[in-house]
Amino acid sequence: MTTNRANRAVRTPGGLSVRLDVRALVVVVLLLLAALAASVVLIGTGDFPISAGDVLKTLVGDGNPGQEFIVTELRLPRVLVGLLVGASLGLGGALFQSISRNPLGSPDVLGLGQGATAGALVVIVLFSGSAGAVTLGALVGGLVTGLAIYALAWKQGVHGYRLVLVGIGVSAVVTAVNGYLLTKADLVDAARAVVWMTGSLSGRDWAQVWPLLALCAVLVPLVLANARGLRMLEMGDDVSYSLGVRVERVRMLLLVAAVLLTAAATAAAGPVSFVALTAPQLARRLTRSPGPNLLPSLCMGAALLVTADWVSQRVFGADQLPVGVVTAVLGGAYLLWLLVAERRAGRI
Repeated sequence: MTTNRANRAVRTPGGLSVRLDVRALVVVVLLLLAALAASVVLIGTGDFPISAGDVLKTLVGDGNPGQEFIVTELRLPRVLVGLLVGASLGLGGALFQSISRNPLGSPDVLGLGQGATAGALVVIVLFSGSAGAVTLGALVGGLVTGLAIYALAWKQGVHGYRLVLVGIGVSAVVTAVNGYLLTKADLVDAARAVVWMTGSLSGRDWAQVWPLLALCAVLVPLVLANARGLRMLEMGDDVSYSLGVRVERVRMLLLVAAVLLTAAATAAAGPVSFVALTAPQLARRLTRSPGPNLLPSLCMGAALLVTADWVSQRVFGADQLPVGVVTAVLGGAYLLWLLVAERRAGRI
């Protein structure tokens, strides 16, 4: 095996050449380590604190019975849901932003979160459904909204700006529907709905882990396998066609994957805002790569969400905020900083 002087291409004896972005690889490893470290600290945080060393011992089966119950039954599922939700939102946001070729082309802006919220509200307000039914309603709501956006944006193909504009319009309509549903709910159901709408990891257990893990196990390899086609799409449809990319097939496949990832994440934890918008942007700044940055965005989303959950528990204590509130504050601050930086650079 040989590498070129820039360490960006790896060529095997069989003639297979693989492009290797060393900086992106380093960023992915560091983000993974940061997410895992934050997860260990988060598992040890709570009314019964556990040191990081004891958490690691318990995870490998060497803890006492009390620690094993707290770690494996109470805290580990919540952390795993946080990692999976953050990873799903980060990857889904990167897909939407790359396909639309617009940094605002994220599920937060396009209305997928609002659509999933509408599905959950229908179950809560009209049927007083169980937690499982609310999860299913959110998943169906997100999928229906995604299909509606795609259908309305279709005109001899789906193009970036049209997708974003249609998504903003659909988001406004669905938000109005959500407001109407809240006004028709009784006090108990309305309070339950508002808590769900903020986005929270409280009370999450293994029932939320396994479906989301199975979905990610299928969709993440599928998305990564089409990363080359996605990179070609960023150069425009004409160039992609000339390079042999089946443009509409790849775009449709990746849009469906992004919708499923976002809807499943929203169904598991509620509409956690700004992760899908900021994770790909932060990942791109770290890698300094103009490509879709799928793996860095996935890892950044996971690290952001578990860190935000730790902040909500550690900083606010007994009055801890739902993680969706923390991500909204951090994401809003990031956007303000970005706007100021862009203005100083003369780009806006």
